[in-house]
Amino acid sequence: MSQKIPKKTNGKAKPQGKEEENYILRLFITGILPNSARAIININAICEMYLKDRYELEIIDIYQQPSFAISEKIIAVPVLIKRFPLPEIRLIGDLSDIGSVLKGLHLIN
Repeated sequence: MSQKIPKKTNGKAKPQGKEEENYILRLFITGILPNSARAIININAICEMYLKDRYELEIIDIYQQPSFAISEKIIAVPVLIKRFPLPEIRLIGDLSDIGSVLKGLHLIN
């Protein structure tokens, strides 16, 4: 299962700056295991609250698409990869620690 969830802006012009950058995220999960389900719920909530209309989230089930896990050198799941804005980062776990996720995404200091 690979699911892209594109988010588009509402057409309003926004000033450019770090807080207005679009984020490209990939979440690697393993089927319907509890940690994977929690990670999906948590990252969707974080994105909607802090990145509304400024993110693309792709959810990849490594059971169904193992080649993605190999190409990304995934060694633990669930793992969230922030591809853009740079630098690329990886957050491992169910993403329930919102403060750590926000720091990892460089949304807070």
